[in-house]
Parts: sequence; C-alpha cells; structure tokens
Amino acid sequence: MAQINNSSTSSRGSNSVVSNLFGSFKYILILVVALVLFLIAKNCCTTIDSGSVGIKFYKWSSDNDKYGGVIGTCKGWVWYNPVTQNVFEYPIYVQRKNYQPFAVNAKDASIFTMDPTLAYRLDPGKATQIFTKYRRSLAEIEDGYIRTCIYEAYRTCANQYTSDSLMANRGGFESSVRMRLDSTLSREGFIVEEFTSQITPPNSLAQAINAKNEAVQNALKAENKVKEAEAEAKIQIAKAKGEADALKIKGDGEAYYNRTVALSLNELLVRQYALEKWDGKLPTYMAGEKGGMPIIGLK
Repeated sequence: MAQINNSSTSSRGSNSVVSNLFGSFKYILILVVALVLFLIAKNCCTTIDSGSVGIKFYKWSSDNDKYGGVIGTCKGWVWYNPVTQNVFEYPIYVQRKNYQPFAVNAKDASIFTMDPTLAYRLDPGKATQIFTKYRRSLAEIEDGYIRTCIYEAYRTCANQYTSDSLMANRGGFESSVRMRLDSTLSREGFIVEEFTSQITPPNSLAQAINAKNEAVQNALKAENKVKEAEAEAKIQIAKAKGEADALKIKGDGEAYYNRTVALSLNELLVRQYALEKWDGKLPTYMAGEKGGMPIIGLK
C-alpha cells in the first residue's frame, strides 16, 4: 500500500515538471515569434514622408523591359521583400546649395570668380527617371551633375563677354546663366526656384574700376564747385545791380525834388523870406550918391 502511494506521488511530480517545462517553452516560443515579427517588420517595411517620394525597385531583374528594375513610386507605409527589393527616398521640397567659387574666363581671357547659390526642387513626376539614370542621393547629384551644369553655364556665357562688357552687363550675364540652367536642369527633372551669384572681377580690373569711379567722383565734385561759384557770382551781381538801381532811384528822386522846389520858388517868396529874416536894423550903406531910402539887399 505504501508502495502504491509512492508511485502515485512520483507520477504527479513528473506531470508537474512536464507542465512547467511546457509553460516555459510556450512563453519562449511567443517571445521568439514576436522577435521574428519585429525583425521582419523592421527589414520589410519602411515609411515615406509626405514631403518625399519613394522609389520601389528590384535589386536585380531579368526583364529587359524593366530597365533599372523600378516598380513605381510610393508614400506612407511601404512593404517590400528585402531579399529582392528595396526602397529609395527623394525629398521633393526646396533644396538650397551654396557652392564653392568657380573660376571662369571672359572673352579676353580675364579670370572672373563666381560664387553661386542654387535653390531647386525635384519634379515628382520625373523621380523614377532621375533614379534610373543616376541611382544616387540628391546630395551626390548636387556635387556631381548639377555642379557640372552650373560650371558649364558660367563658362559658356562668360565667353560671350569681354571684361568690361561683363561688368557693365552683370544683370544680363546672370539672366543668360539662369536661362541655360533652367533649360538644362528642367529636362532632367530639377526645377530651379532661385539662382544668385556674386561676381568678383580680377584685381587689375577691380583697381581700374575703382580708379575710374574715383575720377568720375572728382569730376562731379569739381563740376559742383564750378556751379556753386557761378551761383555765388550771380548772387553778387544781382546784389550789386540791386544796390546800383537803388542809388539811381534815390538820386533821381532827389534831383526831381530839387527841380520841383526850384521851379516853385519866385521873387515874391524870396522877398517874403528876406523880410521874415530881417532884424529891423537899417543897412550901413545907402543907395545912390545923394542918399535916399535904404535898399535892402534881397540876394
């Protein structure tokens, strides 16, 4: 009886061990499956931002009609087979690139330095074409193909100008460079939004331009001084003429007054004036030899 109880107890212990092992294996299996699913999701799924365009393609393809292996464009959550497929992403918002200065020759062999800045964006409709042709990121394309296009545009347009004409027509030069870039890059799927450049002439030409500007400024200063002197002289002449006219008017007035007064005087007024001035004393001289009435001298 004791032997039977021992056997029963041993059997229950074995079942408990098996049950515990099975429970542990179940949790391990769940963890393994979860890890496998995580790895699959990580390697088989990606997301394409709304400001970008994705290119889904085959890593290799035996179909000659599918040049480059491009399947198509995609956005959002994208699932693919990491063994045979991959996804490439291009941003389609505006990119800005400041390039190192370019040295180009004008028509007369003078060397100019161009310091360009380009703002552009990728045409989403030509994203697959760009990927198929270059299979590079935008940063690599900027430093490769686009840089070459900018240099060629500068070189070709600068050869149409002499040094003086280029400096005198910088606006026209930059416009011709921009037109060439627009034409070349738009064919490849790149839309130019803005293009600016700083043009630095050779030192000899810069010195000549500065000397010319200084001479022009000095000439303007001299011309201004001449005009100032002429204006001052006119002021003095006008002032002298005014004073002379004033004196003449004053003299004419006095002369007119004197003439008027002289004409108004007559002999009666003279006699009256003499009587008003007489003090009542007879003169010490007599008129005639035999005497007579005193005569008052009226003059």
